[in-house]
Amino acid sequence: MEALSPEVLEDLRHGRATRERKMAVCTGGAHLSPADRAEILAVLAGDADEMVASRAQDAILSQPIESFVEALKREQAIPPLFSYAARNLADKPGVCDAMVQNKNCSAEYLVPIVRHLSTLGIQALMEELERVSESPALAAALEHSTSLTVDQKNQLHELHGPGNPIDEAALAEAAAAIEPDAVRRQTLIQRLAKMSVAQRVQFAIKGGSEARRTLIRDSNKVVQRAVLQSPRLTDQEVEAFAAMSSLTDEILRLIAGNRNFRKNYTVVRNLINNPKSPLDVTLHMLPMLNAVDLKRLTSNKNVPETLRTTAMKLQRTRADLKK
Repeated sequence: MEALSPEVLEDLRHGRATRERKMAVCTGGAHLSPADRAEILAVLAGDADEMVASRAQDAILSQPIESFVEALKREQAIPPLFSYAARNLADKPGVCDAMVQNKNCSAEYLVPIVRHLSTLGIQALMEELERVSESPALAAALEHSTSLTVDQKNQLHELHGPGNPIDEAALAEAAAAIEPDAVRRQTLIQRLAKMSVAQRVQFAIKGGSEARRTLIRDSNKVVQRAVLQSPRLTDQEVEAFAAMSSLTDEILRLIAGNRNFRKNYTVVRNLINNPKSPLDVTLHMLPMLNAVDLKRLTSNKNVPETLRTTAMKLQRTRADLKK
């Protein structure tokens, strides 16, 4: 059995290989990992050479579905694999969830598989605001899913529904806090005012820090959530958000519920000292405070009395344990 070089493998994955190479894959005459074989057969099933395509389609029937699932999960998975899986494998176990989990699987391949997604798959996709916001077709397919919750339907309406006017006053106030240059500030506000909710979501995810620091105070909750999903979000920005009493308790709850954010002690401390943070959240995080910050909290008149009282009890308990 022939071992294939990385160069030949790439040629096969992109349909550039010779007919003999392609036929060798279809007949099992080439040494490939199960995931590579599954992916390349999916590519060859659409080959312009009818004989290659026919042989590839026949060979696919004998491949275990686990090989396709493994291939779909890989970061380097290519569009023809997603396309083939969406058209032919959506009803097979694990396929749809693997496509949702792969961030490189674009919305166009997800639209036809939505009806096959599990409740967990729907939930995972609804949390991927970048893909849902950039594709009205995907949002429409999700809206017809029987697995969608009422809250998720409301989120889709916020994202792609009619109207949803922007609160320019709130954004102007937010922009004033982060952009001292009046001209640049006005340009940012005017740019945002022309955007739809979906476009503001995209800007929140892909834009710069000034966009995130302004849009965290957008009147639309979906836009606020998108800010927290931005891969460009810095620790310093999250620390600042955690301290902002102008944010909704829902956004503060999302920050507190993010495991990566909670690893940052400053975020935890800022949330606990933020008077807008939900009490159940701050009480839960209270034991994470060090002795100095715990003592300061006991005299912080801006937080709920229940939190201060609990902080005093925790302080006494720690003192007793040291005796």
